[in-house]
Amino acid sequence: MKYTQLGRTGLKVSRLVLGTMNFGPQTDEADSHAIMDAALDAGINYFDTANVYGWGENKGRTEEIIGNWFAKGGERRDKVVLATKVYGNMAADGDAWPNHDKLSALNIRRAVDASLKRLRTDYIDVYQFHHIDRRTPFEEIWQAVDVLVQQGKILYVGSSNFPGYKIAQANEIAARRGGTIGLVSEQCLYNLAERRAEMEVIPAAQEYGLGVIPWSPLQGGLLGGVIKKEVEGGRRASGRAADSLANTAIRAQVQSYEDLLDKHGIEPGEAALAWLLTRPGVTGPIIGPRTAAQLDSALRAVELELSDELLTGLDEIFPGPGPSPEAFAW
Repeated sequence: MKYTQLGRTGLKVSRLVLGTMNFGPQTDEADSHAIMDAALDAGINYFDTANVYGWGENKGRTEEIIGNWFAKGGERRDKVVLATKVYGNMAADGDAWPNHDKLSALNIRRAVDASLKRLRTDYIDVYQFHHIDRRTPFEEIWQAVDVLVQQGKILYVGSSNFPGYKIAQANEIAARRGGTIGLVSEQCLYNLAERRAEMEVIPAAQEYGLGVIPWSPLQGGLLGGVIKKEVEGGRRASGRAADSLANTAIRAQVQSYEDLLDKHGIEPGEAALAWLLTRPGVTGPIIGPRTAAQLDSALRAVELELSDELLTGLDEIFPGPGPSPEAFAW
């Protein structure tokens, strides 16, 4: 495994981030523990989750699964850089009591303690805001964060799904307060087929020293060889990938992508991950393996070297928006 610093911090993290959203809803606890053991054995030390994972009446279940894994010992907790998130409504029926969601100081305090209990740990390495809260000022958010850092309950703070201007606003206010390190990472939707983050989000993250953690690196399976699997194995695409393939132009684009990688003898899913690892500002993509085989495939991407010819071909199939403001100004 290769490692890098998380943004401007001294924290060393793996170039792949283990996403745990499937733990509980799709992968049972025993298999989830086996995947975490295999990831740790392979050198992946950055694990990502969220308080709402488990979904519906099972919100919080994913954190519980991770907490039970930590409780097995073997220095599991000490070896892991643990990231979780706050913002979502934690009520099972979706009808949150006032102040039981978003980023008020009250909810942040309450949510941290609840996550710590489920995760069976006394601190969270990277505590992430899952979404912007348009009604809570960053002065209040940073005040709450400062208290939690002083208490030793969290070490760093990151964002997720933030636009570029909110990254700037958050860190400028943190700087004015003094003594607050501000955001150190941003999780955003970013992959070959979805490159809008290159216009504002990633430049803002680079300017303010945030590590970029792309989620959905395969665009819901669209970049994982979905057409080939459909033709050879009869596996029909579902979800976001199926919706995209219904568009004939996108299907032709994905077919060109798979043909290009077949020419180079590279698996599509591994190429999509490897491409992200070449992108400026990217710390590492979030992978969400449901099986050991999917984890093995992701691990191969770390060692995969993409030629200049292949990178050029990928840009031709999936052109980015270009730099800001040129991308939209002229």
